[in-house]
Amino acid sequence: MSQKKPDQDKAITDRSSVKVIPLGGLGEIGKNTMVLSCGEDIILIDAGLGFPSDDMPGVDLVLPDLTYLIENKKSIEALMITHGHEDHIGGIPNLLKNVTVKDIYGPALALGILEGKLREYGLEGLTNLHKVHPRQRVQAGCFNVEFVRCTHSIADSFSLVIRTPVGNIVHTGDFKFDFTPVDGEQFDIASLTAAAQEGVLLLMSDSTNTERPGFTPSERTVWKKLSEVFANAKGRIIVTTFASNMHRIRQVLEVAMQYDRQVAILGRSMLNIADLGRQLGYMKYPDGLLVTADGVNNLAPDKVVILTTGSQGEPLSALSRIANNEHKQIKIRPGDTVVISSTPIPGNERSVANTINALSVRGAEVIYGRDAGVHVSGHGCQEEQKLMINLCRPKFFVPIHGEYRMLVKHTELAVECGIPEENTFVMENGEVLSLTAETGIKDGRVPAGIILIDSSRAWEINEQIIAERRDIARDGLVTIALTLSEDYSQIYSFDCNQKGLILLDNTKAEKITSQLESLVKSLLNKYKNRPSNQKSSCQVYLQAAIREFLTEKYKIEPFTQIVIHRLGQKKLPSSNEEEGSIGGGLGKEEIQCQAD
Repeated sequence: MSQKKPDQDKAITDRSSVKVIPLGGLGEIGKNTMVLSCGEDIILIDAGLGFPSDDMPGVDLVLPDLTYLIENKKSIEALMITHGHEDHIGGIPNLLKNVTVKDIYGPALALGILEGKLREYGLEGLTNLHKVHPRQRVQAGCFNVEFVRCTHSIADSFSLVIRTPVGNIVHTGDFKFDFTPVDGEQFDIASLTAAAQEGVLLLMSDSTNTERPGFTPSERTVWKKLSEVFANAKGRIIVTTFASNMHRIRQVLEVAMQYDRQVAILGRSMLNIADLGRQLGYMKYPDGLLVTADGVNNLAPDKVVILTTGSQGEPLSALSRIANNEHKQIKIRPGDTVVISSTPIPGNERSVANTINALSVRGAEVIYGRDAGVHVSGHGCQEEQKLMINLCRPKFFVPIHGEYRMLVKHTELAVECGIPEENTFVMENGEVLSLTAETGIKDGRVPAGIILIDSSRAWEINEQIIAERRDIARDGLVTIALTLSEDYSQIYSFDCNQKGLILLDNTKAEKITSQLESLVKSLLNKYKNRPSNQKSSCQVYLQAAIREFLTEKYKIEPFTQIVIHRLGQKKLPSSNEEEGSIGGGLGKEEIQCQAD
C-alpha cells in the first residue's frame, strides 16, 4: 500500500507514531535484529547473526543488511540486549564497524561475552557497555526501557517493556515459563502484569516453538536424566551442547563432581563461557575439576567427562573431528557414551545425523533426541505463548523469532486468545509497522537483505558468488580459453577444461572437447560477419550457443567460463612472454559467463 510521505521536518520531530522495523529474525531462525523508531530517535533490540544453510557453500556467518541503520546512523540512541546467545549478539561487531552506537545496555553475562568479541575484533572503546539488573529502567531518547527477568536456556535473560510516546511495547526476547529454573531466577510475571495494567499497545513474542502443544519442560528435568547416564556409563562420557548454554554446562560440571569424574572442556568458546560463568557467580567448581585434552588420556575411562562444542554437526567442531577420527587428542573407544544435549537448528538435521552415524560406527553409545530427556528447549510451547498473550493483553500483536510458518501459527494462537485478526501482523524482514495510540498499519519497506561472511578471511561474500558455487556444485564447470585473431577469423588455440560433469553413455571428455571446438569454429564464422557494433558481445554469443548445445545434447547446464585472448598480430607467444600480452597484441578480453 502506498502512502503519502510526510515532509522531512515533520518526520524528524513527529512523535505521534512509532515505527517497528525488523531487520532480521522474521521468516528465519537467527539474525535477530529489531529497530524501533520514533521521531528522531532510534533504538535497537539485539543484533544477532545467523548460520548458513546447506545451499551457501563457503559461508560461515549470515548477518543482516544494515543499510537502513547506516542511512539513519545519527538517530541511533542505544542498543538493548535481551540475552547472550549468538543469534542475538553475534552481529554487534559488524554493527559497530558500520555505525556509532553510543550505549549498549544488557545483562552481565551477555556483556561479558560481548567484551570478548569486541577485543577479538579490535573494537574496544567504541561504545559504552552498561550492565543492567532486573526491573531497571533505561532512558534512550523518547524510549524508556524496563528490563524484566525471564527464563530461557541461558542465564541472565530479559524481556523488555518499552514505554513510548504512543504506548507500551513488550518484546519478550527468547523465553519459556520455567517455574523451577536451575539458577533459581524466576520469570518476573509481576512486572508483565503491571505493564498490562498500564496498557500494552504491542506485544512482540518469540515464535520458535509455536508448532509444539503444551509446555516446555523445566531445565531442572535434565538433571535427573544426566544423573542416570552418569550412573550407568562404564567408560568415558562425552557431552555436547551449545557453547552458550550456561545452565547445561553447569549441570554437567555438578553431575561430574557428584560421580567423581574430571572434565575436559573442548572448544575455546565453551571454555570461555565456563570461565566467565564462574567469574560472575553463575556456577561454582573447584580448580582441580578441569583437565586438559591431553590429560584425559592419563585417567581411567570411568573418571572422565569430555564437554565439547559441535552439537549442530559443524564440520570443524571438536565433536565432528572426534566422530571422524580427526581429533589429535581424543579418539572414540568402544564403551564411550556420547550425549547430544541439544536439538538441531532447522537446516542442520543432516549434519547432526552424519555425526551420530560416525560416532556409532566407531563403537560409541549415542544418547540423543527429544525423547532421551537430555535436553529441553529454551523456548515456550503453545500454552506458554498463550499465557504470555493473556498476561500482556495487547492491542496489537506481532510474532517474532521464527520461520514464516511459525509466525502464522503464532498469529492463530493470538486470535484464539481474543486479539482481533486485523490487529495481528505477520511481518517480513524490512517491512515497517507504523503504530499510533489507536492504529497499526504496514507502511512500506526498508532494505533488509543479508551479508554473507567467510570468517576465516573476514571477507564479505557476494550473493552472486554463492549462486555460482551452487551452479558448479549442481552441474559442474566448463572452461574454454580461446586465442583468436583480432577480427575473430582465426583460432590460434582452443583449450577446454571440464570439471564435475555427469555424462550418460560413458561419454568421454575428449569427445565433448572436440564437439565444442567444432561448434565454436562454426559460431565464429557466423560471428565475424556481424556488424562491428555487435562484436563486443562475442563471449555472450558463444556462451548462449554452448549452453543450448550442452542442454539439448547432454541434458546438463554447467557453469561456463569463457576467456578470449585477441591478438593484434598473427603470432603465437614465445615461452618467455607473459600471458595476456601475446605477440605484442592489442590487449586481452576476459568475460566469465554463467549457464543459467
